[in-house]
Amino acid sequence: MSAVLKERPAPVATFSHLDWLESEAIHIMREVAAETTSPALLFSGGKDSIVMLRIAEKAFRPDRFPFPLLHIDTEHNFPEVIRFRDARVAELGERLIVRSVGESIRSGRVKLRRPDESRNPHQTVTLLDAVKEHGFDALFGGARRDEEKARAKERILSHRDDFGQWDPRNQRPELWSLYNARLAPGEHIRAFPLSNWTELDIWQYIAREKLAVPSIYYAHARPVVERRGLLVPVTELTPPRAGETVITRNVRFRTVGDITCTCPVASDADTTDKIIAETVSATVTERGATRMDDQTSDASMELRKREGYF
Repeated sequence: MSAVLKERPAPVATFSHLDWLESEAIHIMREVAAETTSPALLFSGGKDSIVMLRIAEKAFRPDRFPFPLLHIDTEHNFPEVIRFRDARVAELGERLIVRSVGESIRSGRVKLRRPDESRNPHQTVTLLDAVKEHGFDALFGGARRDEEKARAKERILSHRDDFGQWDPRNQRPELWSLYNARLAPGEHIRAFPLSNWTELDIWQYIAREKLAVPSIYYAHARPVVERRGLLVPVTELTPPRAGETVITRNVRFRTVGDITCTCPVASDADTTDKIIAETVSATVTERGATRMDDQTSDASMELRKREGYF
Protein backbone atom coordinates (compact mmCIF):
# COMPACT_ATOMS: atom_id res chain seq x y z
CA MET A 1 0.00 0.00 0.00
CA SER A 2 1.57 3.25 -1.12
CA ALA A 3 2.08 5.98 1.40
CA VAL A 4 -0.14 9.04 1.06
CA LEU A 5 1.93 12.15 0.55
CA LYS A 6 0.64 15.11 2.47
CA GLU A 7 1.20 18.55 1.05
CA ARG A 8 2.95 20.92 3.36
CA PRO A 9 1.00 24.09 4.05
CA ALA A 10 2.30 27.13 2.24
CA PRO A 11 4.38 29.40 4.48
CA VAL A 12 2.42 32.29 5.93
CA ALA A 13 3.84 35.66 5.02
CA THR A 14 4.73 37.69 8.08
CA PHE A 15 3.58 41.30 8.26
CA SER A 16 5.33 43.25 11.00
CA HIS A 17 4.13 46.43 12.67
CA LEU A 18 6.72 48.34 10.63
CA ASP A 19 5.24 46.88 7.43
CA TRP A 20 1.79 48.07 8.55
CA LEU A 21 3.02 51.58 9.37
CA GLU A 22 4.94 51.79 6.11
CA SER A 23 1.91 50.63 4.11
CA GLU A 24 -0.35 53.20 5.78
CA ALA A 25 2.17 56.01 5.15
CA ILE A 26 2.52 55.05 1.47
CA HIS A 27 -1.27 55.01 1.12
CA ILE A 28 -1.61 58.48 2.69
CA MET A 29 1.15 59.94 0.52
CA ARG A 30 -0.32 58.53 -2.68
CA GLU A 31 -3.86 59.64 -1.78
CA VAL A 32 -2.83 63.22 -1.03
CA ALA A 33 -0.64 63.42 -4.14
CA ALA A 34 -3.62 62.24 -6.21
CA GLU A 35 -6.19 64.56 -4.61
CA THR A 36 -4.15 67.78 -4.67
CA THR A 37 -2.57 69.75 -7.50
CA SER A 38 0.57 71.26 -5.97
CA PRO A 39 1.96 69.38 -2.95
CA ALA A 40 5.43 69.62 -1.40
CA LEU A 41 7.34 67.50 1.12
CA LEU A 42 9.00 69.25 4.06
CA PHE A 43 12.59 68.02 4.33
CA SER A 44 15.03 69.36 6.93
CA GLY A 45 17.56 66.53 7.12
CA GLY A 46 16.12 65.28 10.43
CA LYS A 47 15.33 61.62 11.08
CA ASP A 48 11.57 61.89 10.53
CA SER A 49 11.94 63.66 7.19
CA ILE A 50 14.58 61.09 6.21
CA VAL A 51 11.97 58.37 6.78
CA MET A 52 9.47 60.45 4.77
CA LEU A 53 11.88 60.40 1.83
CA ARG A 54 12.10 56.61 1.99
CA ILE A 55 8.28 56.42 2.07
CA ALA A 56 8.17 58.68 -1.00
CA GLU A 57 10.70 56.44 -2.75
CA LYS A 58 8.54 53.37 -2.13
CA ALA A 59 5.39 55.24 -3.14
CA PHE A 60 6.62 56.69 -6.44
CA ARG A 61 9.91 55.22 -7.66
CA PRO A 62 11.13 54.62 -10.34
CA ASP A 63 9.39 57.90 -11.29
CA ARG A 64 10.47 61.22 -9.86
CA PHE A 65 8.54 62.46 -6.84
CA PRO A 66 5.36 64.28 -7.92
CA PHE A 67 6.35 67.18 -5.67
CA PRO A 68 9.41 69.24 -4.71
CA LEU A 69 11.12 69.16 -1.32
CA LEU A 70 10.83 72.26 0.86
CA HIS A 71 12.99 73.37 3.78
CA ILE A 72 12.28 76.41 5.94
CA ASP A 73 15.82 77.23 7.09
CA THR A 74 16.34 79.36 10.21
CA GLU A 75 20.01 79.84 9.20
CA HIS A 76 20.73 78.60 12.73
CA ASN A 77 20.72 74.89 11.92
CA PHE A 78 23.50 72.49 12.81
CA PRO A 79 26.00 72.42 9.91
CA GLU A 80 26.17 68.60 10.00
CA VAL A 81 22.44 68.48 9.25
CA ILE A 82 22.57 70.98 6.38
CA ARG A 83 25.46 69.08 4.78
CA PHE A 84 23.47 65.85 5.11
CA ARG A 85 20.35 67.53 3.65
CA ASP A 86 22.19 68.68 0.54
CA ALA A 87 23.98 65.36 0.03
CA ARG A 88 20.75 63.35 0.33
CA VAL A 89 18.88 65.60 -2.10
CA ALA A 90 21.73 65.33 -4.61
CA GLU A 91 21.74 61.55 -4.21
CA LEU A 92 18.00 61.35 -4.95
CA GLY A 93 18.17 63.87 -7.79
CA GLU A 94 15.09 65.69 -6.53
CA ARG A 95 14.32 69.42 -6.43
CA LEU A 96 14.86 71.25 -3.12
CA ILE A 97 13.32 74.65 -2.41
CA VAL A 98 14.92 76.50 0.53
CA ARG A 99 13.31 79.55 2.08
CA SER A 100 15.11 81.36 4.88
CA VAL A 101 13.82 82.90 8.11
CA GLY A 102 16.93 85.09 7.96
CA GLU A 103 15.73 86.56 4.67
CA SER A 104 12.30 87.18 6.21
CA ILE A 105 14.04 89.08 9.01
CA ARG A 106 16.17 91.11 6.61
CA SER A 107 13.13 92.02 4.49
CA GLY A 108 11.13 93.13 7.54
CA ARG A 109 8.58 90.31 7.32
CA VAL A 110 9.78 88.99 10.71
CA LYS A 111 10.79 91.22 13.61
CA LEU A 112 12.68 89.80 16.57
CA ARG A 113 12.18 91.19 20.06
CA ARG A 114 15.90 90.79 20.75
CA PRO A 115 18.87 89.73 18.58
CA ASP A 116 19.45 86.43 20.43
CA GLU A 117 15.81 85.34 20.27
CA SER A 118 15.20 81.86 18.84
CA ARG A 119 14.13 81.94 15.22
CA ASN A 120 12.30 78.62 15.53
CA PRO A 121 8.79 79.99 16.20
CA HIS A 122 9.24 82.57 13.44
CA GLN A 123 9.38 79.88 10.76
CA THR A 124 5.61 80.25 10.40
CA VAL A 125 5.84 83.52 8.46
CA THR A 126 8.45 82.14 6.07
CA LEU A 127 6.51 78.90 5.63
CA LEU A 128 3.23 80.63 4.79
CA ASP A 129 5.05 82.99 2.42
CA ALA A 130 6.48 79.94 0.62
CA VAL A 131 3.02 78.34 0.42
CA LYS A 132 1.66 81.52 -1.20
CA GLU A 133 4.67 82.01 -3.48
CA HIS A 134 4.51 78.50 -4.97
CA GLY A 135 0.76 77.93 -4.66
CA PHE A 136 1.18 74.79 -2.56
CA ASP A 137 -2.14 73.20 -1.61
CA ALA A 138 -0.62 70.39 0.50
CA LEU A 139 2.49 70.01 2.61
CA PHE A 140 3.72 66.60 3.76
CA GLY A 141 5.27 66.77 7.23
CA GLY A 142 6.99 64.20 9.42
CA ALA A 143 5.16 65.09 12.66
CA ARG A 144 4.17 62.23 14.97
CA ARG A 145 1.49 62.13 17.65
CA ASP A 146 3.87 60.92 20.36
CA GLU A 147 6.04 64.04 20.10
CA GLU A 148 3.85 66.55 21.90
CA LYS A 149 0.28 67.06 23.19
CA ALA A 150 -0.78 69.47 20.43
CA ARG A 151 0.46 67.08 17.75
CA ALA A 152 -1.61 64.32 19.36
CA LYS A 153 -4.77 66.42 18.84
CA GLU A 154 -4.22 66.82 15.10
CA ARG A 155 -5.64 64.56 12.41
CA ILE A 156 -3.58 62.92 9.66
CA LEU A 157 -4.89 65.58 7.26
CA SER A 158 -4.85 68.98 8.93
CA HIS A 159 -6.96 71.60 7.18
CA ARG A 160 -5.54 75.13 7.10
CA ASP A 161 -7.67 78.15 6.21
CA ASP A 162 -6.69 80.93 3.80
CA PHE A 163 -4.61 82.49 6.60
CA GLY A 164 -2.75 79.21 7.15
CA GLN A 165 -4.38 78.72 10.55
CA TRP A 166 -5.47 75.50 12.23
CA ASP A 167 -8.67 75.20 14.27
CA PRO A 168 -8.42 72.14 16.55
CA ARG A 169 -12.16 72.35 17.32
CA ASN A 170 -13.17 72.09 13.68
CA GLN A 171 -11.29 69.11 12.26
CA ARG A 172 -12.56 66.87 9.50
CA PRO A 173 -13.52 63.28 10.39
CA GLU A 174 -11.26 60.49 9.16
CA LEU A 175 -13.25 57.26 9.05
CA TRP A 176 -12.10 53.98 7.44
CA SER A 177 -8.89 55.66 6.16
CA LEU A 178 -10.90 58.06 4.01
CA TYR A 179 -9.31 61.50 3.81
CA ASN A 180 -11.08 64.69 2.74
CA ALA A 181 -8.68 66.92 0.83
CA ARG A 182 -11.28 69.31 -0.60
CA LEU A 183 -10.13 72.90 -0.45
CA ALA A 184 -11.52 76.35 -1.10
CA PRO A 185 -9.31 78.90 -2.90
CA GLY A 186 -6.36 79.93 -0.73
CA GLU A 187 -6.67 76.99 1.68
CA HIS A 188 -4.23 74.13 2.01
CA ILE A 189 -3.70 70.98 4.04
CA ARG A 190 -0.84 69.53 6.04
CA ALA A 191 -0.53 65.77 5.66
CA PHE A 192 1.21 63.67 8.33
CA PRO A 193 1.81 60.11 7.08
CA LEU A 194 3.88 59.27 10.18
CA SER A 195 1.17 60.25 12.67
CA ASN A 196 0.85 56.72 14.08
CA TRP A 197 4.61 56.16 14.36
CA THR A 198 6.63 56.55 17.56
CA GLU A 199 10.24 57.57 18.07
CA LEU A 200 11.06 53.87 18.55
CA ASP A 201 9.32 52.98 15.27
CA ILE A 202 11.40 55.60 13.46
CA TRP A 203 14.68 54.17 14.71
CA GLN A 204 13.63 50.58 14.06
CA TYR A 205 12.69 51.57 10.51
CA ILE A 206 16.00 53.39 10.05
CA ALA A 207 17.76 50.21 11.15
CA ARG A 208 15.66 47.98 8.89
CA GLU A 209 16.08 50.19 5.84
CA LYS A 210 19.75 50.92 6.61
CA LEU A 211 19.13 54.67 6.30
CA ALA A 212 21.95 57.14 6.88
CA VAL A 213 21.29 59.99 9.33
CA PRO A 214 23.32 63.06 10.38
CA SER A 215 26.25 62.18 12.64
CA ILE A 216 25.00 64.24 15.59
CA TYR A 217 22.22 61.69 16.22
CA TYR A 218 24.96 59.38 17.53
CA ALA A 219 26.91 59.82 20.78
CA HIS A 220 29.91 62.14 20.58
CA ALA A 221 31.88 64.40 22.92
CA ARG A 222 30.60 67.99 22.98
CA PRO A 223 31.04 71.02 25.28
CA VAL A 224 27.78 71.81 27.09
CA VAL A 225 26.44 73.73 30.07
CA GLU A 226 23.66 72.64 32.40
CA ARG A 227 20.68 75.00 32.28
CA ARG A 228 17.16 74.45 33.64
CA GLY A 229 17.67 70.70 33.70
CA LEU A 230 18.86 70.58 30.08
CA LEU A 231 22.28 70.22 28.47
CA VAL A 232 22.78 73.28 26.28
CA PRO A 233 25.42 72.95 23.52
CA VAL A 234 28.13 75.62 23.63
CA THR A 235 28.24 77.36 20.24
CA GLU A 236 28.63 80.89 18.89
CA LEU A 237 24.85 81.19 18.99
CA THR A 238 24.53 79.67 22.49
CA PRO A 239 27.55 80.80 24.52
CA PRO A 240 27.76 80.06 28.26
CA ARG A 241 26.16 82.61 30.56
CA ALA A 242 27.84 84.28 33.49
CA GLY A 243 28.44 81.75 36.26
CA GLU A 244 27.93 78.69 34.04
CA THR A 245 30.66 76.06 33.84
CA VAL A 246 31.45 74.49 30.48
CA ILE A 247 31.87 70.72 30.67
CA THR A 248 32.54 68.11 27.97
CA ARG A 249 30.01 65.29 27.95
CA ASN A 250 29.18 62.35 25.74
CA VAL A 251 25.87 63.39 24.20
CA ARG A 252 23.64 62.80 21.22
CA PHE A 253 20.69 64.67 19.73
CA ARG A 254 17.27 63.01 19.74
CA THR A 255 15.92 65.74 17.47
CA VAL A 256 17.79 68.26 15.32
CA GLY A 257 16.41 71.77 14.90
CA ASP A 258 17.40 75.35 15.50
CA ILE A 259 20.65 75.48 17.51
CA THR A 260 19.23 78.12 19.85
CA CYS A 261 16.49 75.85 21.21
CA THR A 262 17.68 72.27 20.64
CA CYS A 263 19.57 70.40 23.35
CA PRO A 264 21.34 67.04 23.34
CA VAL A 265 20.93 64.32 25.95
CA ALA A 266 23.68 62.49 27.81
CA SER A 267 24.29 59.24 25.97
CA ASP A 268 26.87 56.64 24.96
CA ALA A 269 24.66 55.28 22.16
CA ASP A 270 26.95 55.47 19.15
CA THR A 271 25.14 52.93 16.95
CA THR A 272 21.56 52.57 15.73
CA ASP A 273 21.05 49.40 17.81
CA LYS A 274 22.20 51.21 20.96
CA ILE A 275 19.85 54.11 20.21
CA ILE A 276 16.97 51.66 19.85
CA ALA A 277 17.81 50.09 23.23
CA GLU A 278 18.08 53.54 24.80
CA THR A 279 14.78 54.66 23.28
CA VAL A 280 12.96 51.63 24.69
CA SER A 281 13.81 52.75 28.23
CA ALA A 282 13.25 56.51 27.70
CA THR A 283 10.58 58.05 29.96
CA VAL A 284 10.57 61.56 28.47
CA THR A 285 9.53 62.43 24.90
CA GLU A 286 12.23 63.73 22.60
CA ARG A 287 10.79 67.26 22.57
CA GLY A 288 10.36 67.23 26.35
CA ALA A 289 13.97 66.22 26.80
CA THR A 290 15.54 68.48 24.20
CA ARG A 291 13.47 71.52 23.22
CA MET A 292 13.85 74.74 25.22
CA ASP A 293 11.17 76.59 23.24
CA ASP A 294 8.47 74.09 24.28
CA GLN A 295 9.14 74.76 27.96
CA THR A 296 7.80 78.34 27.90
CA SER A 297 4.25 77.07 28.53
CA ASP A 298 2.19 73.89 28.21
CA ALA A 299 0.42 75.40 25.20
CA SER A 300 3.48 76.67 23.30
CA MET A 301 3.20 74.22 20.42
CA GLU A 302 -0.57 74.49 20.05
CA LEU A 303 -0.46 78.29 19.93
CA ARG A 304 2.16 78.16 17.19
CA LYS A 305 0.25 75.52 15.23
CA ARG A 306 -2.93 77.59 15.36
CA GLU A 307 -0.98 80.38 13.67
CA GLY A 308 0.28 78.09 10.90
CA TYR A 309 3.36 76.35 12.33
CA PHE A 310 4.35 72.84 11.17
